[in-house]
Amino acid sequence: MSVDTHVSVLLAEAVAGLAIQPAGTYVDATFGRGGHSRAILAALGPKGRLIALDRDPAAIAAGASISDPRFTLVHAAFSEFDSVLDKLGVTQVDGVLLDIGVSSPQLNTPERGMSFRFDAPLDMRMDTTQGETAAEFLARASQSEIERVIRDYGEERFAHAIAKALVAARGEHGISRTGQLATLVAQVVRTREPGQHPATRSFQALRIHVNRELEELSLTLPRAVARLAPGGRLAVICFHSLEDRIVKRFMRDAAHPPQPPKGVPVRAADLPQPVLKLVGKAMFPSDAEIATNPRCRSAVLRVAQKV
Repeated sequence: MSVDTHVSVLLAEAVAGLAIQPAGTYVDATFGRGGHSRAILAALGPKGRLIALDRDPAAIAAGASISDPRFTLVHAAFSEFDSVLDKLGVTQVDGVLLDIGVSSPQLNTPERGMSFRFDAPLDMRMDTTQGETAAEFLARASQSEIERVIRDYGEERFAHAIAKALVAARGEHGISRTGQLATLVAQVVRTREPGQHPATRSFQALRIHVNRELEELSLTLPRAVARLAPGGRLAVICFHSLEDRIVKRFMRDAAHPPQPPKGVPVRAADLPQPVLKLVGKAMFPSDAEIATNPRCRSAVLRVAQKV
């Protein structure tokens, strides 16, 4: 697999979940390398429209290869969903796809600094044109803040010891490269699950923090639903339990709004009404897909339809 290759996960299942209408308008809010977008375009008719977003400049450059009048690609984070649609004059859409998480090209490109497999600058930003790098965060953050990030976003039980070691190390020589970070964490984390590098959880946590991944997701879900036309579909693919928890709870609460206690006199018309209807059960990659693309093993797809 080349550096710039990305295999779209749950491709057929995600596109099927959107229930494409040939003349509909759809949003692929995480373009990546365009696998899902190309499949959506193939299902659309001549009057259909697809709007894609990505905050990674490399993804935007890759999207230049799609020359289709039905297709619009915008350099923006998916939390900018509303402003992008407003600028394009789009009020409602028939489906939104979110494929959350880091892409293979981002992991496989050393200078992005997202992997401990390479010694490279400790960047980790998905949008390399703006924002604070992981190295800059580690240089200025307090020990308690670093500990919180590693504990909450990495679910790392050694977060306190790791943060303490990182603060001590930066005082001596700074932490500016992935190799430094991986070595420091490995010196602290003596035990780890078989086959997992000691720094896996810390790298994941810093990447999630630098890119505000969970905040972006929490902001975008209600905005996406608000833009859906009645009957429109929201399909979300997650690769991490923290992300999937947000999606699962959001869809569940929108499909089953809280009801008043029994015995409270409330007219049926005044009861909270569901905004979404869950479509099927959560879907996971097949054994065959995992065999050809091991990185997809943690993926889960959830689909809901606007009532």
